[in-house]
Amino acid sequence: QILGVSISPTSYAAACDQILAWVGQAESRFVCFANVHMIMTAFDDPSFRAKLNQADLVTPDGMPLVWTLRLKGFQRQARVYGPTLTQHILPLLEEQRIPIGFLGSRPGVLGKLQENILQEHPNIHIAYAYSPPFRELSEAENQQIIDQINSEGVRVLFVGLGCPKQEVWMHAHRRKVKAVMLGVGAAFDFIAGLKPQAPLWIQRLGLEWFYRLLSEPKRLWKRYFYHNPRFVAAVACELLQEKIK
Repeated sequence: QILGVSISPTSYAAACDQILAWVGQAESRFVCFANVHMIMTAFDDPSFRAKLNQADLVTPDGMPLVWTLRLKGFQRQARVYGPTLTQHILPLLEEQRIPIGFLGSRPGVLGKLQENILQEHPNIHIAYAYSPPFRELSEAENQQIIDQINSEGVRVLFVGLGCPKQEVWMHAHRRKVKAVMLGVGAAFDFIAGLKPQAPLWIQRLGLEWFYRLLSEPKRLWKRYFYHNPRFVAAVACELLQEKIK
């Protein structure tokens, strides 16, 4: 656990294998990719923390979580980043002709996302794509989304509604949506080519947050300057308490 949230020490290969196993068993599951923002949102909101802890898999999406896991004894832990896992699993889904769907973002982004994926994976089966309005959906609208996803036979649903909205949505629709739901967040914008992704060396240094801050300062400054220092302090206290015990 990191600040009360259960994180799975896993890898890209193991996570993909687990997702495909759930698909093969026609199970309804949901997967979260945890970074500092998500952990600190859960730290501040016990109800959100409880939802995360009911996820079927929560991977260490951010390098600060990877470093924390290593300090907790998982010394070979690597990052399992939502956008990168998406790129790992798409060819496997194409090979097995597993119907997939996309929920989130804006219509223009969703269109470009599908176009780029089909260029890279021409045989992939995109069965569903929908960009919901930003307002809260009615019960009837939610039911219509569920019915369409299920009727189209989607088995893996990529959800890009942003944190914490996508995690709350997946939790609310577990057992209703007959698919494995992956809350991949910014992957939609990255794959669509509408937002730049940090170079690998910046990601490995744990400075992706700074790279993204420079690209979207007005939207992200409060998130990073509020959450990051608090995360460091809270994790340091947690590690000290564990050492004393």
